[in-house]
Amino acid sequence: MNSSRSGGIIFTALIIQQILGGLTFPIAKLGLEVIDPFTFAFYRFGISSLILLLIVFLRKKQIPIEKKDFIKIAGLGLLIIPFNQVAYLYGQKLTAAGHGALLFATVPLWIFIGALIHLREKFVLKRAIGIIVGFCGIIIILLSGKIVVGREYLLGDIIIIIAVIAWASYTIFGKPLVQKYGAIRITAYALSFGSAVYFPFGLYYAINYDYSQSNLGAWLSVLYVAIGVSVLAYVLWYWVLKQREASKIAVYHNLQPFIAISVAYSMLGETPEWSLIIGGIIVIAGVLITETKSKKKIASNA
Repeated sequence: MNSSRSGGIIFTALIIQQILGGLTFPIAKLGLEVIDPFTFAFYRFGISSLILLLIVFLRKKQIPIEKKDFIKIAGLGLLIIPFNQVAYLYGQKLTAAGHGALLFATVPLWIFIGALIHLREKFVLKRAIGIIVGFCGIIIILLSGKIVVGREYLLGDIIIIIAVIAWASYTIFGKPLVQKYGAIRITAYALSFGSAVYFPFGLYYAINYDYSQSNLGAWLSVLYVAIGVSVLAYVLWYWVLKQREASKIAVYHNLQPFIAISVAYSMLGETPEWSLIIGGIIVIAGVLITETKSKKKIASNA
């Protein structure tokens, strides 16, 4: 029963984490329509870093972080902010709208491969099948005219692929550190270091931004992405990663585009297209395929 309850908590945490992440796209879009992307990122990571560092400061003392691990944490900071978030923002400006979502749908594949190579996780056929099935669902969702082929988008697509690999690497290389020091501390220190590196660049845009263009809704968008995503979703992701194998939870990433597009349809008051419905069912099927084996294990352990 304890194993079953633990599995339910982890599953719930993953779903919440994906919902928070999926809501990022439609909510952030509201803010990015009036706030410069790099200014948006400056405030997002500044706010989230301060909140996370405050939480770490207020918590009881834990084991000290070894000097060699500080270098690794700094590496995570570079991966998550300059190479993931900033690269994604820049790459998205150079490519078509649907390309970012499609390329980010390959995240589970990169995590799966990285987990096999660097974390020495065992190859599980059901996980591989679940990831492939989920990716097929994302392709179906995006087939409704959102993918445009053209050489003019090549540079943007390459930059987004770099951002995708950076997130997968952040997941893979962060797992041992999270198991050693905890999700909150590693997320806090990694984001803080990455934010410090980004600070001079972001400050330039923040100083030169015309604040008369902004409104309350835009700043609420910044707060959601800072707190809901960079604090809650990032910490939840690392917390779940501490409990489960990276290759197992990777497939859940495919829920984000489905959630984002579903919310966008809801906000616009439009009827969902057939591609969203069918693709969403296939994405969920991919998740269920990877979960089947673990549920049997939980039942046998109980």
